[in-house]
Amino acid sequence: MDIKFIKVKEPSETLVDVFNRWDNDEVLIPLTRPNKNKAELDRRDTMTLDDLKQRLDHHHIYLIYLDDQLIGEMNYSVDPNHLFKKEEGTAWIGITIGELEGRSKGIGYQAIQFLEEEIMKQGLSRVELGVFEFNTQAQKLYKKLGYKEIGRIENFTYWAGKMWFDIRMEKYLEI
Repeated sequence: MDIKFIKVKEPSETLVDVFNRWDNDEVLIPLTRPNKNKAELDRRDTMTLDDLKQRLDHHHIYLIYLDDQLIGEMNYSVDPNHLFKKEEGTAWIGITIGELEGRSKGIGYQAIQFLEEEIMKQGLSRVELGVFEFNTQAQKLYKKLGYKEIGRIENFTYWAGKMWFDIRMEKYLEI
């Protein structure tokens, strides 16, 4: 199993197509974006090349490859407005394993470790993330990696007929 992580420097239409497929996958939508109600959960969006270019202005995006197949992406931004704990110099991270072949193989664990290394190279020592209450698999991963819960935001996302918390977690990195 050969895993590689490659930083996106030049967005392409091919990459936009893959991101649109993942962003509109009915299995991934509840895991990757908050939805206030069923209508939002059912909504489908289309990213453009310009949208991806604008996202790169504020996010460091890395592609995840398994045996030369693109299976996911991870990213971080610095000091976004939605931080639970407003501590300057904080990286907010996200990860999506978009392809079924990449799930439940420990790739997320390796990917987050790689992302933390990249964050430390930028001189940042704190990471924060949000994980939906029903996503117990991701919660286990983050806890295994040393993330600690720092708060919960009620009625944050709609899924399976009800509203769920967003669990906010943090980790201080050893620079």
